[in-house]
Amino acid sequence: MVYETLNNGLMIPLLGFGTYGVTNTHTLMMAIDCGYRLFDTAQMYGNQSQVGAAIRDAMRVYGLKREEFFVTTKLSSNMSGAYTMKSIESTLKILNLDYIDLLLLHEPYAQSKAMYNAMESAYKQGKLKAIGVSNFIPSVFSEFVKTCEIPPAINQCEVHIYYQQPHLLQAMKAYGTLVQSWSPFIAGKSELFANPSLIRIAHTYHKSVAQVALRFLVQQGIMAIPKACNLKYMQENLEIFDFALSVEDMQTLRALDTNTTQFSWGY
Repeated sequence: MVYETLNNGLMIPLLGFGTYGVTNTHTLMMAIDCGYRLFDTAQMYGNQSQVGAAIRDAMRVYGLKREEFFVTTKLSSNMSGAYTMKSIESTLKILNLDYIDLLLLHEPYAQSKAMYNAMESAYKQGKLKAIGVSNFIPSVFSEFVKTCEIPPAINQCEVHIYYQQPHLLQAMKAYGTLVQSWSPFIAGKSELFANPSLIRIAHTYHKSVAQVALRFLVQQGIMAIPKACNLKYMQENLEIFDFALSVEDMQTLRALDTNTTQFSWGY
C-alpha cells in the first residue's frame, strides 16, 4: 500500500475500503484479508459496530495491531458542541475502539463551527487522531476554516473521472488539506465502465476500467475509498500501484470531465 501524510503528520493509505451499505462482517473480513487497512464508515451507514467488530476480529485472529488500521467515520447530523462530544463518546463505544483515526463532518451543517470546535477538543484529548470535513465546496470551506484552530486534514468529496473538481484540489492545497474521493466509480452511473476512452486505455495497460479510474485519482495524490463486495474486485482495486498512466492518457482522461455532479443529492 502507498501512503500519504496528513497535515498533522499522520500517515494514511491512499486507497481504502468504502463501507456504505456493507453490514456483513464477513465482507469486511474479506477486505482485510485482501490487504485493506483503511475503512470508511459513518453514523448514517448504521454499520459502525460491524466495522469495529471486523477490526477486533482481525487483531485477534491474525495478530494485527490496532495501529495498522485506519478507521474513518463521520458525524451525520446537526448538533451542538456539547452534544457532539457525547456523540463522539457514543461512536467510540459503538466501534468498541479506543480512538478514531479520522472523524469528519459529513456535510456542512448549521452548527458546523461548534461541532468542529468540539472535534478539536476530542483531538487534543487523543480520542481522534485527525479531523476533517466532507462535501465542503471551496467557498464554504474557505469561510469555515477561518474559525478552525486545527485545519481540516481531509475534505472528502465527489471527485471522479466525470467530475474532477480541479478548483477544489487547488483550493485545498493552501491549507494542506487532502482530498478524498468518496465514490470513484460513481456507483456505476453514466456508463462509466462502458466509456470507449477508458476501455482503450485500460486495454493498453492490461488493466480494468476500474483500475484506470482509480489510478487517475491516486496519480494526482487524490485518495479514494472504493467499495466492492466481490473478492475479485476487492483484489483488483488494490492492484493499481504497479503501473502509471502516461501524460497523454492523463490528458485524455481529463478531457472526460463534465464539471457536473453525477448525484441528484449532491451538496
